[in-house]
Amino acid sequence: MSECIPLLNTGLRGFTVATTKISDVNGAEGKLIYRGFQAKDLAGKVSFEEVSFLLLYERLPVKSELKDFTAKLAENRKLPPQVIESMKNRPKDALPMDVLMSTISMLADYDPDINDNSHESVIEKGISLISKTATIVATWDRIRNGREPVNPDPEIGHAANFIYMYSGEKPDEELTSFFDTALTLHAEHSFNASTFSARQVASTKAHIFAAVSAGVGSLSGALHGGANTRVMLMLLKIGSADAIDDYINNTLDSGGVIMGLGHAVYQVDDPRALILAPMSKIMGERTGDTRWYDLSKELEKKAKEAFKLKKGIDIFVNVDFYSASLYYYMGIPVDLFTPVFAVSRMAGWVAHVLEEQFAGAAPKPVLYRPESEYIGEYCGKDECVFEEIGERTVTD
Repeated sequence: MSECIPLLNTGLRGFTVATTKISDVNGAEGKLIYRGFQAKDLAGKVSFEEVSFLLLYERLPVKSELKDFTAKLAENRKLPPQVIESMKNRPKDALPMDVLMSTISMLADYDPDINDNSHESVIEKGISLISKTATIVATWDRIRNGREPVNPDPEIGHAANFIYMYSGEKPDEELTSFFDTALTLHAEHSFNASTFSARQVASTKAHIFAAVSAGVGSLSGALHGGANTRVMLMLLKIGSADAIDDYINNTLDSGGVIMGLGHAVYQVDDPRALILAPMSKIMGERTGDTRWYDLSKELEKKAKEAFKLKKGIDIFVNVDFYSASLYYYMGIPVDLFTPVFAVSRMAGWVAHVLEEQFAGAAPKPVLYRPESEYIGEYCGKDECVFEEIGERTVTD
């Protein structure tokens, strides 16, 4: 048998697999583009509802369109009673991302138009998913803590409703604005792993529930979603500024990573982090405890210095570094950070499913089917001869 060559696994990095009009990430310049707009110019200036409309319809809505779109989100926010009952029967220690993934799949059972794969129908399903994802996450947090779900309020927006549904209290304007901005900044990020997963499933002509469930599953992986959860756990472990130097040195000397630093695309500080950081500071001041923001700033500064000194490289902060303390100050449970990511990213996933399955209003049936290179062994003969030895079968 021939000697095996090393396994080549590029993770598709550097390969362009499709074209898109939805978003672009310019890593060298630190620019994130949504349909031609820089995300930093949208954040805090337009609502998450407007950004969702932009991603789905390729333009920002006029006033009447936004009113109708917001009304559709409100109409679709409630979950079917059977779905809530099913969630109540789940183990209370079920992982939130697993609950989200399976509950989204279950929603397909209650869509009367599940077999309608027209462009218009898929958009309607997508709007419903954007709306219901927030409800699922908030509802599960209450169920697992032995509390009754809170019905959404049709008079308040998407960001405010999420906070209201998990906390039971309507947020003030500043808190709503900060969370809305965070949703906007996480809504889309081109062909990341979860988006590629959703598009790959959509390319088979599977329905949108299957496609975005795949996106959720991909986001649940340790190498994709969950980074801000691990950032917060890191901050809690460090505890105080006095422990930063030892943590950095021990982590780097042991070959570990400092969560929230470094990115697969950006070669500068993530533009989203620059917006989230000051919001974390303000939220810390609101709660009377700025230590997590202060610790983050000091850790960022010293870690960048250590990377330069020990490794001779520049390292940059990513979006997860400051979203961690921001969400923590907002009272969001640490293990809900990744589901909250999905609440936001659902808008991007829906847009990509639409783009994958339709070019304008015309179907685009392109099935993703990459090639692979076999590097396993061969028996070395034109026809392999098998010989029985006990319970094992081996080649001759």
